Amino acid sequence: MFEPRQPKYRWGQKVSCAADIRNDGSHPGFAENALLAAIGSAGEVVNVGHHAEANIPVYLVEFSSGVVVGCFEEELTAV
Repeated sequence: MFEPRQPKYRWGQKVSCAADIRNDGSHPGFAENALLAAIGSAGEVVNVGHHAEANIPVYLVEFSSGVVVGCFEEELTAV
């Protein structure tokens, strides 16, 4: 079994979107493919989890718009 990849970002860290984040159908209250956070949107990591099958960190980010979204590292940049 492989060790989980260490997260690049930590809880409480300020981040911004490196790519538009759209609803893949898993975010209730928003239409499928709705824009949840645009490139450059500011946010804060509020939780760090792990996607077991892909063996990668997953970040729960609260954006300044108030929406909370699960993000992968390639979707974020440090502020």
